[in-house]
Amino acid sequence: MPVTETGVSYYGISYPEHARKDFEEMKKHNCTAVLLALTEFDLFFWKPTIPKIVDEAKKLGLKVYLNTWGIGKFFGGEPPSVFLQECSIYDKQWTALTGEPIAAASPSSPAFREYFWGILENLARTCNADGFFWDEPHYAMPVYPISYQSTTDFTCRNPITQKIFLDKYGYEMPKTLTQTVLKFRFDQANEILSEASRIVKSINPKLSVTQCSLPADNHFYSSYARGFDDWEKIAFNPNYDIFSTSILVEGNEALVAHRNLARKTVELAKQNNKPSQRWVQSFFRSPDDLQTIKEVVRIYAAEGVDSIFSWTYRAGMGTFLSAPEPQKVWDILGEVYGEVLKG
Repeated sequence: MPVTETGVSYYGISYPEHARKDFEEMKKHNCTAVLLALTEFDLFFWKPTIPKIVDEAKKLGLKVYLNTWGIGKFFGGEPPSVFLQECSIYDKQWTALTGEPIAAASPSSPAFREYFWGILENLARTCNADGFFWDEPHYAMPVYPISYQSTTDFTCRNPITQKIFLDKYGYEMPKTLTQTVLKFRFDQANEILSEASRIVKSINPKLSVTQCSLPADNHFYSSYARGFDDWEKIAFNPNYDIFSTSILVEGNEALVAHRNLARKTVELAKQNNKPSQRWVQSFFRSPDDLQTIKEVVRIYAAEGVDSIFSWTYRAGMGTFLSAPEPQKVWDILGEVYGEVLKG
């Protein structure tokens, strides 16, 4: 079976006439869909333009997905958070051992939930998009930058979560990652995301929701420290329509790692009667042999992945995340997209 969808993420939501040219270029690179990476600043400053950007992509026949990129730093992404500049410290994630509030919104915070859900409601009402994309929801690490080692500390143990935990289990929330704490953290994240899905679908039942989860068995991420990485439970949740797993960030990762992740993604998606999606690295860390990008995409197609996306348009050209040779990477991606779409 050929791949049914190919796409890239896209930052340029400023001017519709400029975006249209970029969308035309995506089409020439065999993209059938685009993921609009929407920051909190975009949603404030460029709010009137976003629906027009969506319309330009739709006119060209691209499917359009709206990505809550970096919102509250609960979702993946580099952009800063307006919410975190203005919120109470009680709306932030606190470290368990030191009790320090850190720069990440708590998914249990009523203020953050209302803020996030309000954004979604507005987008669902004003944009003619095909779906929403929950981008790597996760708990923050207690250290910065992201630790590659395990840590005994974790988030989120602020007064709000402690009260919810106490009410639910009848005892004080531990400062260690017990099995109950692990389940609690997952459940709190799942709750805000499930309700988000219900909100957008109540406005437009045709909207799909893609849940993109971190590849917890990849060495780059510490599974328990991120807190929302139980693939089986995520794939099973009926509020998420498309089961997606995120990028392997090391360009020279063994191809067997890509195959294993693709196979697991497809299996879980099929078990739950959902389309599967895998992501391809096309920014920052390119493989030594750029043709490896084609091999990765071919592996995903061979394993039965339905939707293949890549971060990001033009391989991040002009950004600090740019691939070393972005134009070559972008062209190679376009070539292999055309190949796997034909089957």
